[in-house]
Amino acid sequence: MRGRRFFIKKFPLRPAAAVIVTVNASGLGNIISARRMRGKEVAVITQRFLRRYLLRGVMFVLAAALVTGGVTASAAQDESGQRVLVPLGSTAGIRMFADGVLVVGICPVDSGGTQVSPAESAGIAVGDRILEINSVKVESAEQLRQLVGSCETVEVTLERDGKQMTVTAEPAPSADSGERKLGAWVRDSIAGIGTLTYYDPETGAVGALGHGVTDSDTKSLMPISSGSLVHSSVDAVRKGTPGSPGELQGSFASEYGTIIANTERGVFGYVDTGDLTTSQQALPVASTDEIVEGDAVILSSVQGEQVREYSVKILRVYADGSHAPRDMLIEVTAPDLLEATGGIVQGMSGSPVIQNGKLIGAVTHVLINDPTRGYAISMDSMLEYADSLT
Repeated sequence: MRGRRFFIKKFPLRPAAAVIVTVNASGLGNIISARRMRGKEVAVITQRFLRRYLLRGVMFVLAAALVTGGVTASAAQDESGQRVLVPLGSTAGIRMFADGVLVVGICPVDSGGTQVSPAESAGIAVGDRILEINSVKVESAEQLRQLVGSCETVEVTLERDGKQMTVTAEPAPSADSGERKLGAWVRDSIAGIGTLTYYDPETGAVGALGHGVTDSDTKSLMPISSGSLVHSSVDAVRKGTPGSPGELQGSFASEYGTIIANTERGVFGYVDTGDLTTSQQALPVASTDEIVEGDAVILSSVQGEQVREYSVKILRVYADGSHAPRDMLIEVTAPDLLEATGGIVQGMSGSPVIQNGKLIGAVTHVLINDPTRGYAISMDSMLEYADSLT
């Protein structure tokens, strides 16, 4: 590990619920568990907020990075012409920076004894993405605060459900500071720990998680402008038990790659080959119709930076796409992994699944009531999104 290390603190999980939840918005400035619940399952990425500040009515995260480009070129192939990728299974810190700022809450402004909500009056809603203020591109929550702080009227360009619109807002002066406020909570970045699924030795492209990173408040996919991969190490594990998913706890060090896309079927980017350490050999990629019920293995890191192979069993294959991107139901059978983690835990999202010498998919979800079982996405599903990012 290189560079300064940052310990990742944790907070207890809330009880399971049949709603989609990712990063808990409570606990400002600390590392918390990321959950994406759907019925009785939870996406297994452990997320945290970077430093979040409550400043003059705006909640935001400070961070910076710059990434551009596409994710695919000519993929590696074996002698028979079949696509090959290097399965990884190592954890990575994943930092993402929003494209604009995401509205995660509407709040009143105390303006001389009168409670007003300029954002609500202007028609701004939770889930909107603020792109510009008075034709100036918004790149952070702090910049948004500065742009509205002295203006009696602002033109707000935002995006809602894929469509752009412009509304007029009248920021209200705060009784305590006199600075004008929009009356909206916004978020501009998010970060967490997940697992890298594969590396393409021909292009340097990587895929991770097998699902997207969603915002905890809006329950929507986090729109990003840039992102980075960070060296990480697993320092501790909280074991999963029925009704309470476990989690990996770790630390961040130096950056070594970039993220260019956050999609429903994975997070994709590039790594600097000199900073990627793995003993794994490239494997052929299996098509969905090659996946069968029965024995398989996953690659995961649940202690330090060591990647190990653990036995699992594929209980069911949803080859017809009826559960996409949950293409397989799997069960952990490795006694040592069950002893260490209780099964699948948060932070293991992206762990590659290998069967019959081929890379077939990645772990994505754990069943809340049975942490020994969970879902996995097929490589067909994951690469369909990765290959479209040209």
